Amino acid sequence: MNFSNIDFYLIFDLFILLLIGMGPKIALVPFLDLTSGMEADVQKKVARRMVSTAVTWALILVLAGWFLMRLLHFSPGAANVAGGIVLLLLALHMLVSPGKDDHHEKASDRDAMSMALYPLAVPYLLNPAGIAVLVIASGDIAAHTFNLSGIFISMGILVAIVLLVGVIDWLVFSNLDKLSKHLDPHRLAVTEAVFGVLLAALAVQLMVDGLAELGVISAVAH
Repeated sequence: MNFSNIDFYLIFDLFILLLIGMGPKIALVPFLDLTSGMEADVQKKVARRMVSTAVTWALILVLAGWFLMRLLHFSPGAANVAGGIVLLLLALHMLVSPGKDDHHEKASDRDAMSMALYPLAVPYLLNPAGIAVLVIASGDIAAHTFNLSGIFISMGILVAIVLLVGVIDWLVFSNLDKLSKHLDPHRLAVTEAVFGVLLAALAVQLMVDGLAELGVISAVAH
């Protein structure tokens, strides 16, 4: 990720990474489970708070990620490794999840708006991959952009992609009362397992990239 040379491929890569890192897929099944039985207007309130919280924190990471890296003295490689470890745990949970009973048990004595913040907004909607991408992108803009106009352009592009993904999230989750009628729970379980494998692969790649960045290993370019 290098913001010293902004082109279509960089923007497309960022969009795909953020679609994985804060898109609707990972949060879809937990949202359906945790909000099942709620009235449609309450479900929409939960969706609104979940999406707005995830987008707000994503924008904070865009603006302050470089500062956090310097304040806490960690490198992009360390952020990749940490994000990969947490994402791997999330992927494994998707593969061996106890299912709806586990979510219902967690939701039984919790306020709906509290669940919208945790675990729905973070770590399901804004997941570790998204956090790592945003922090690293923010740090890269600060490190490789040498003039004020370039910083504003790079930040503007990153903010625009975050808002675009947020709009996609809102469109999906605010209409789940209609979409859920066409969602087969068995197919969702299969897609969640498949996506869990793909996320596990992404988590491993994040860790490999991080270890290569730290000089621990020598990774083959891809």
